[in-house]
Amino acid sequence: MPGDSVIEVNSLVKKYGDKTAVNGISFEVNHGKIFAFCGPNGAGKTTTVEILECLRSPTSGNAKILGLDISRSGDVREIRKRIGVLPQDFNTFDLLTVKETLDFFSKIYDPHLDVKELIKMIDMEEYNNVLYKNLSGGLKQRVGVAIALANDPEVVFLDEPTTGLDPKARRDVWDVITGLKNKGKTVFLTTHYMGEVESLADNVSLIYDGKIIAEGTPQQMISKYGGNQTMVLEGGGEKVQRTLKKLIDDVILDKNGDVLVKINNRKEIYDVVRALESENVEYDRLSIKGATFDDVFLNLTGKKIVDGKLQ
Repeated sequence: MPGDSVIEVNSLVKKYGDKTAVNGISFEVNHGKIFAFCGPNGAGKTTTVEILECLRSPTSGNAKILGLDISRSGDVREIRKRIGVLPQDFNTFDLLTVKETLDFFSKIYDPHLDVKELIKMIDMEEYNNVLYKNLSGGLKQRVGVAIALANDPEVVFLDEPTTGLDPKARRDVWDVITGLKNKGKTVFLTTHYMGEVESLADNVSLIYDGKIIAEGTPQQMISKYGGNQTMVLEGGGEKVQRTLKKLIDDVILDKNGDVLVKINNRKEIYDVVRALESENVEYDRLSIKGATFDDVFLNLTGKKIVDGKLQ
């Protein structure tokens, strides 16, 4: 039933010797939702996913998928029949066409979806006879999603499905993920892209150093942790930065030459404009930017994620 929990994780721990990769995390994922498990490389995302996919055993704690216990061998066999998996750094046979690839993987499962239906689901009818090696990165990931759907799973695990893709290819994969939700699938998405969380996720758990540090809907988390609005003075350069530093402590000059100023209220906007006018300091354009999910992570950890790495 919609709204029911299909993944339940309780006090999950995974240790490798002295290193604790996953440190007592708990969360739930509801039916028919896109759940984002978000954090930098090394935070514990893939370890958690591999435990839920029954590829690794937890050190302690427990988890259930579709009401089935990942620690019971009989349940594990049933879980594997009912989930689909796109692993990180997915790859497959270079010299098979799209149709041949999906035909090969579909026959592993009984029952399985029709290959034509799979190709239609990822909107790749025109690529039927194209070799996998000749596809773009985004199209290769779409093939990976189709393979994950071959057994018509109830829950689909997508581990960093858009890493390394250009913006257009990333958005094409987003469309496929949204299509899965529209078909009633539950999607467990791991990602380090904050924009991906904002665009796709119904709910998100933010993981950092093996622990969940915040959770909720993206907008709930932005409202709670995103902080203040930012005034952007495009083309302001160092002269604008120097002028405003006399008035405000938090003034940043970015690599594009734009000046970013955190603001608390409308009066501060007027104060900034008047200060610049009084000294005849010019800039190209002024705009106000609301808080984003990047701000959530920055405010909670004091760090940014760039290409999956902490900065």
